[in-house]
Amino acid sequence: MTVTTAGPLPATTYDVAVVGAGVVGCAIARELARHPRLRVALVEARDDVGQGTSKANTAILHTGFDAVPGSLEARLVREGSRRLARFAAESGIAVEPVGALLVAWDEEQLAALPRLAEKAERNDYKESRLLGAAEVYEREPHLGPGALGALEVPGESIIDPWTTTLAYATQAVRHGVDLHLNCRVEQGVQVTTRGALHARWVINAAGLDADTLDRRLGHHDFTVTPRRGQLVVFDKFARSLVRHILLPVPTALGKGVLVAPTVYGNVLLGPTAEDLDDRQATQSSAEGLSQLREKGRRVLPALLDEEVTAVYAGLRAATEHDDYRIHVHPEQSYVTVGGIRSTGLTASLAIAGHVVGQLTEHGLDLGPARDLDPVHMPNLGEAFPRPYQRPELIAADPEYGTLVCHCERVSRGEIRDALASTVPPGGLDGLRRRTRARSGRCQGFYCGAAVRELFEEARR
Repeated sequence: MTVTTAGPLPATTYDVAVVGAGVVGCAIARELARHPRLRVALVEARDDVGQGTSKANTAILHTGFDAVPGSLEARLVREGSRRLARFAAESGIAVEPVGALLVAWDEEQLAALPRLAEKAERNDYKESRLLGAAEVYEREPHLGPGALGALEVPGESIIDPWTTTLAYATQAVRHGVDLHLNCRVEQGVQVTTRGALHARWVINAAGLDADTLDRRLGHHDFTVTPRRGQLVVFDKFARSLVRHILLPVPTALGKGVLVAPTVYGNVLLGPTAEDLDDRQATQSSAEGLSQLREKGRRVLPALLDEEVTAVYAGLRAATEHDDYRIHVHPEQSYVTVGGIRSTGLTASLAIAGHVVGQLTEHGLDLGPARDLDPVHMPNLGEAFPRPYQRPELIAADPEYGTLVCHCERVSRGEIRDALASTVPPGGLDGLRRRTRARSGRCQGFYCGAAVRELFEEARR
């Protein structure tokens, strides 16, 4: 197993190279690792896995109830949801099945709810149910005034998205995949900032840059328009205000602004949906945050009185199409996996299975398959036991009882383990995603220096 961050790439020829180590690219690399005969590379332009769209999302494990019926996305989200739920349970990834309510605030939205219920049926989701206003307020007593009804979708869950991506990458690397970080593809698909990438097949899972890579090989199937989603993270004290994922009735731009709990114990408000030209525009704006507060005040008025822990923004790879853009070009030994959008986390394992199946259909001999050894990831969920709460763990290793980040109750033992893991963090933000250190209400004001010292000590 190899993780490299600098120096020239090996001269060896890989059977498959996956470009992009977001949640989809890591899932594809993991699926390919089932075939020990293959030599596989996973290349990423940044210094860590999950550094693009995958690190800034609403962290929902979708049922696919509102996908376009009959689309590839609908099928893969439906299949992926089941597969990811099983994988998370096996791997210790935090998931909470809180359910969702699509809340109608006017007569037009109320009239749309039965059509959404029918759409869910067409997507083979049969558990949705229409609720009257009285039952909606019984379920969500802090909801703002004026709700006329809701569609309940009990299968929607919240999940830890960062650990999911890391778990895929960890399992892939442990089973022989070479992960090359700080390795940006620059010309064609086989020239990088770290030298030539030799591969018989290339899979383009480059997210926001998937169309750019596609055009280098002469394809003009889609154009990525970065869609910025700004989100506000409220403190853990707000968690008691909301019991479900509260969704608006969706529009053409997406699912709209939601209020949702997170597995870390916070409450999310967002995202916005702003189509931009700049693929690096992950900064927040006063206008966007003002819009979020206005919409949040209607949905959950008391939420606006709570402390804000953080604000962040991510870019989704929106395209002019209403489905994924997964295409095989056998004459070039090249696969495009583009336009994955916000459902990519849920669908990731099914996308991986679909892509590898396409490789087989187009002549790649995968060789025999094997079961992968399970991975056991740190469970960062607020509703699950953490190391500082486990006397037997602390008795065996006192480092788990020594807190470094008091807001998120992260111990020296957890930070040590993350720094020595199969796919170690490339920076302090990567360490934060692996442990939650510096993610609490003080945002690293008290623990930042100690965390940095531990990080730098591990890199010496």
